[in-house]
Amino acid sequence: MGIAADMGTVQQGQLKQVVESRHGGKATFVQSVPVSEIRGSRTISKAFVSVFDLRGSTSGAFRAYAWSQESPDGQQTYFAVLHSPWVVGPTEAVRAAIAAEARVQK
Repeated sequence: MGIAADMGTVQQGQLKQVVESRHGGKATFVQSVPVSEIRGSRTISKAFVSVFDLRGSTSGAFRAYAWSQESPDGQQTYFAVLHSPWVVGPTEAVRAAIAAEARVQK
């Protein structure tokens, strides 16, 4: 296994922990999907979103989407968004996180 594959496995493990600690239940990795959110000519977010099946969460959600992004100060920020009628895939999960951050910053 190469370095890139090892890093991907570590990342999946970290994201699995984030999903389980924030939302409960048992997360099982399904796939990783590249997502770019662009507004006008500006890229707002670019991430590989890991999709997890979720069992036993008190939320009742059956799927979660998780990713990390490096902040300007070099720290990793972890995101975990549950599947819902409004969040039906990785792209919507990223959009929901961007909207939530915008509300917090106001």
